[in-house]
Amino acid sequence: MIGLFLGDTDFSEAVLKNIKKLNKRYFIIDFSKNNKFKNDINSNRISIGKFGKIIDLIKEKKSKKVLFAGKIAKPKFSTLRLDLKGIYYMPSILKAAKLGDAAIIKAIIKILDNEKIKVLSSVFFNPELTVKRGNYTKLKANRKDINSIKMGITYFNKLKSLDHVQAIIVKDNTILAIEDQQGTKKMLSKLKKKSEGILIKLPKKKQDLRMDLPTIGLQTLKDCKKYGLKGIVLRSKKNIFLDKAKCIAFANKNKIFVKII
Repeated sequence: MIGLFLGDTDFSEAVLKNIKKLNKRYFIIDFSKNNKFKNDINSNRISIGKFGKIIDLIKEKKSKKVLFAGKIAKPKFSTLRLDLKGIYYMPSILKAAKLGDAAIIKAIIKILDNEKIKVLSSVFFNPELTVKRGNYTKLKANRKDINSIKMGITYFNKLKSLDHVQAIIVKDNTILAIEDQQGTKKMLSKLKKKSEGILIKLPKKKQDLRMDLPTIGLQTLKDCKKYGLKGIVLRSKKNIFLDKAKCIAFANKNKIFVKII
């Protein structure tokens, strides 16, 4: 029995779909913003403040392993109702919340570790959603692009593990845009049309791979086309790549390179 902490984004749906395909016994703790898994008979909507109830459910299901998938909606802490374990653990959650969404998940993982519950990698059941090193499109990055990519990687390597940045746009050895907590789509919307930039979307150097891996899908490619980007760079086995075949076909058609480093 596997416990699934599921949030928003298509990734959580892809994980659930594969769990069902593998005939794995599962239950859901729905942390999405609008209770998106409410129609699943195995879904449970439990407030983050009810940590006692969450732990009891996991133990009741005789589950010793859980995983996180999708964006966890940040709660309104002022309105949370707490149980006893919620009262005990909430100070660490509140402290983490000041550092961003990723820090909240990391704090929850630490709490689960304290309760002897193992948290698996978010792609444990979906290794096909990651990609290996290489060039995946007909168009390749040129020497000038590679220099800009190296500069962008250096920027990522300096980030702390809890920084919210998961994507930047580079061009001609310059950073054109940096992702904030509003996400990649919002960052792209700030670009000029025909920007000819390169989207670099990577995990931080010391990021916990059990949570919040940077994700792209077909909509990302469509946004890249809209704003005239010429390429996308991901990290080998450390990004989520949804609808891979469709994305690569779209990239080839629109002369966008996809490079995995």
